[in-house]
Amino acid sequence: MGENAQMGEGLHEIDDESPEGLYAFLAEREWGDGLPVVAPTEERVGVMLAGLDPDEVLAVLPPRGGSATRRAVAVNAVMAGCPPEVFPVVATAVRALGEQRLNLRGVNATTHPVAPLVIVHGDAVEEMGFNAEVGAFGPGNRANATVGRAVRLVLLHVAGARPGPGDAATQGQPSKYAYCTAENRAADPWEPYHHSVGVDAPSAVTVHCGENPHNFHDMESDDIERILDKAASAMATFGVNNACISGGEWFIGLCPEHAATADAAGWTRDDVSAYLFEHARLPAREFRRQFDLLAWAPWMSDAADDELLPMTEEVGNIRVFVTGGAGKHSCVIPSWGMTRSVTLALEP
Repeated sequence: MGENAQMGEGLHEIDDESPEGLYAFLAEREWGDGLPVVAPTEERVGVMLAGLDPDEVLAVLPPRGGSATRRAVAVNAVMAGCPPEVFPVVATAVRALGEQRLNLRGVNATTHPVAPLVIVHGDAVEEMGFNAEVGAFGPGNRANATVGRAVRLVLLHVAGARPGPGDAATQGQPSKYAYCTAENRAADPWEPYHHSVGVDAPSAVTVHCGENPHNFHDMESDDIERILDKAASAMATFGVNNACISGGEWFIGLCPEHAATADAAGWTRDDVSAYLFEHARLPAREFRRQFDLLAWAPWMSDAADDELLPMTEEVGNIRVFVTGGAGKHSCVIPSWGMTRSVTLALEP
């Protein structure tokens, strides 16, 4: 069985590679995510690497400062059950985790239940079999499930983000097992999300560090303002870090029907963001009553008590993408706050 640098050097031979034997081997060393894994044999890891340089360092990941070599990432992708064809998505997501602006050290060290969400864009969605339609955040699809799980295993084994010493989340959240979805390009009335943030490539990967999706729904209306008022109500709460950290982003996952309603009204993606910026607001005095410490932009700190303040300091922090299938349910995904999303072109 192959091991990465944080799980021991070289190879480790075990007598029993049954699911039960491998589970016991990992549990004894506090490896794994608590679920059964696929044995990362030399052969399986070799297929995942597909002849690429196994010693290439994709990122250095805190808090441990572990080197995420391509081999180490491949080991964890095998353990997660990834088919080899989705490995480029895992590798690209790991590169994104290493970007300084994402602030992985803070993401792992905080008591907030933050998890990196992986969003797949472009041709890779269909070519690699990602689910961008009904149940796009849920179970039942191998690509979504195993890519999300592989990223978490890399965080556990390479970054050292184990609950307690490396991941201080007070309660955690289910998305810390696997958190991966895809953009529904076929149902998106606007340009691909990654093009909107300046990544001109056939396929791309976004990593946004935030909470689980917060659902909102409108089953009846063809009025985009009425629909987005519900989104604004889900955003305007003191229970998220965005309330006290104004630099945090929001990701808005619109379902195809809500996106189509916006498009039919002549609204662009930016119009949706602008509406939510203006309508997801609370009085400044209530923020001050709820928090002793506010990491706010100066203009917000200077606001009068009766001024209605937005849930983020600038409209560009509200990022809209389309995902899911039939049924008029959409979601808002709050940020941890002190992190920025990263979108990278998909590479091997």
